[in-house]
Amino acid sequence: MQRLIFVSNRLPVSIIKKKGSLQYFQSAGGLATGLSSFYQNYESLWLGWPGIITNNTDERQQITSKLKAQNMYSVFLSRSQIENYYEGFSNKTIWPLFHYFTQHTLYDKSFWQTYRNVNKLFCDEIVKVATPDDIIWIHDYQLMLLPQLVREKLPDSTIGFFLHIPFPSFEIFRALPWREEILNGMLGADLIGFHTYDYARHFLSSVTRIRGLESTMGKIRHEERVLKVDSFPMGIDYEKFANASQDHAVQHEIKKIKRLLSKQKIILSIDRLDYSKAIPQRLKAIEEFLSDNPGYQEKIKLILVVVPSRSKVETYRLLKEEVDEIVGRINGKFSTIGWTPIWYLYRNLQFPMLSALYNLADVALVTPFRDGMNLIAKEYIASKTDGTGVLILSEMAGASDELGEAITINPNDMEDIKDALGKALAMTESEQIRGNREMQQKLKRYNVNRWVEDFIHSLSEIKYEQYSLLTKGLNREQCDNMFDSFQKSKRRLLFLDYDGTLVDFSKLPEAAIPDTDLLDLLSNLSQSPLNEIVVISGRDKNTLDNWLGRLDINLVAEHGAWLRLKGESWKTIEYLKQDWKKDIRPLLELYIDRTPGSLIESKDFSLAWHYRKADPGLGEIRARQLMDTLLYLTSNLDLQVLEGSKVIEVKNSGINKGKAAEQWLNRNKWDFILAIGDDWTDEDLFRVMPTDGYSIKVGLTPSAARFYIKSPENVRQVLKQFVRESKL
Repeated sequence: MQRLIFVSNRLPVSIIKKKGSLQYFQSAGGLATGLSSFYQNYESLWLGWPGIITNNTDERQQITSKLKAQNMYSVFLSRSQIENYYEGFSNKTIWPLFHYFTQHTLYDKSFWQTYRNVNKLFCDEIVKVATPDDIIWIHDYQLMLLPQLVREKLPDSTIGFFLHIPFPSFEIFRALPWREEILNGMLGADLIGFHTYDYARHFLSSVTRIRGLESTMGKIRHEERVLKVDSFPMGIDYEKFANASQDHAVQHEIKKIKRLLSKQKIILSIDRLDYSKAIPQRLKAIEEFLSDNPGYQEKIKLILVVVPSRSKVETYRLLKEEVDEIVGRINGKFSTIGWTPIWYLYRNLQFPMLSALYNLADVALVTPFRDGMNLIAKEYIASKTDGTGVLILSEMAGASDELGEAITINPNDMEDIKDALGKALAMTESEQIRGNREMQQKLKRYNVNRWVEDFIHSLSEIKYEQYSLLTKGLNREQCDNMFDSFQKSKRRLLFLDYDGTLVDFSKLPEAAIPDTDLLDLLSNLSQSPLNEIVVISGRDKNTLDNWLGRLDINLVAEHGAWLRLKGESWKTIEYLKQDWKKDIRPLLELYIDRTPGSLIESKDFSLAWHYRKADPGLGEIRARQLMDTLLYLTSNLDLQVLEGSKVIEVKNSGINKGKAAEQWLNRNKWDFILAIGDDWTDEDLFRVMPTDGYSIKVGLTPSAARFYIKSPENVRQVLKQFVRESKL
């Protein structure tokens, strides 16, 4: 079994120094709580900050020894690092920006520099303990640079990254000065996980718009790897919460709370102190509800639990003051002898108390402005073993995608929250049980163990795919064999695609003019009487003539519609119609009008709609729409619709690069055959290649080709070696 290395900002154990001695206790964070049970039952270790700042060598050694016995490794941080990396960049830049609170976002260069340095420090510690077979799973927004840093030190490692907060839309994310560095850091992972599809979609959009990398079915080709982006809604330790009511300590807390609250209905609100949680708005909704519904006064009680957080940050200090003021105002306004509407607890809760509150609460009020997942909602539902209780949940929380039977509200709509409270308090037990049982079944099936296993399984799948592609990569030994075969052969046939193979793509098709280096390369290659060169392209014949017509090579235009053998004129393989263009062109023109930056390329026997200059997101949407429409319109016509790199082309069916290649394949007995191409139109060429031929796909995408090669630059390097071999 592979060992799993968890890496997070905090360890699941925190340390404080009290009366001169070190004391250890469980961390309160959602990640630590969620993964602690799985971590203890898996071959794993956990690396992170232990929550204490100490420069004392003896204390550090004691902490290291104590935690190592529990398979934990400490990353020790200084006070200034905590202030700038954690309290600074992580929580004054990334946290507010990713939660759409741009007014609270600070862009401080010193924060960024420390954030980068601490990520490097984490990397150094990982390198000390990691082995080649380990799975390294990095968590959350404090360590977004870490995947790429580890990749640089351990290039063959299996690396997963999971972001536990929302990933914002491109329009928000682009405001970050270090946006490209953040994306590059995350792209070092093999698998990047988010709680919801929306967050994954936002990330992919930013990758496309900022880094120019395209994705297909959540997969991105980056450098020499294929990586995957997907959503994995985090689960909880379901049995822990479902069985907690049987625990003696929990039963003790339940009895104690019941004595204090008599027969009042309990509305429970538990949150860490944060502006993203909308705590003041929640309190104001309670205030208005009691004003509008005086019949509920003395019959309900809000238990408001606020967990202290970032108390040294001014924004949070002011928020605490606001919450205190509102609670005081509501209690002062509605309290009677023997009843106050709000029971306010500003502290961390131990598990027995937390579980007791979950069990007793008639309503859970979970209404954040924005939340990556929110495990409190799930823990509440899991705790309601009798099926009663009502969850009021913000539609802005990631958990709302799974818990569809809850009452969902817009946290910005005060009337919506008040209506939800009224509905929840009036809901019959049978209605409560019906909805809760549905949610419990889902939470029981997809618990935290299933979440981890699902992520690790997906990570293993993408690593297997990478390995499969890697084994087809044109390595040094295979290159040597190919060059040796080339040098010994007497009849050599080389099929070369143009765009994306001999030259990089350009935003304007007409801008991909062959440079002097390419012209010299093709000229030198064609000088050997043993070499037969065929440039086989989707370009129109006039363009190929202008660019390459003076060379002593064969040309194929429009994916095989036109052929020009050396020393001869252009000809078609068969009679091809053009009258269909008058029906198809108006549709393409409509999509030009609807997609700024797109254009039509008109060829003799095909029409191509290019969208490389269009907005990436809009271009992809329009391409899907156009493909669907064209496939429908051409279903009864003798036409074929091809999708290439940022282009959709309509042409006569039965014409393709494979059919064109047969004009040469069937002519002579070749002892060396090579075909290189980069997109789907080249697959027809690869399929007609003999089994002993060399077919090479440019780029890491699924292909019928025998081998893969990275880029047009590598293609030229291969061809230059052929030139050298030709002269031997």
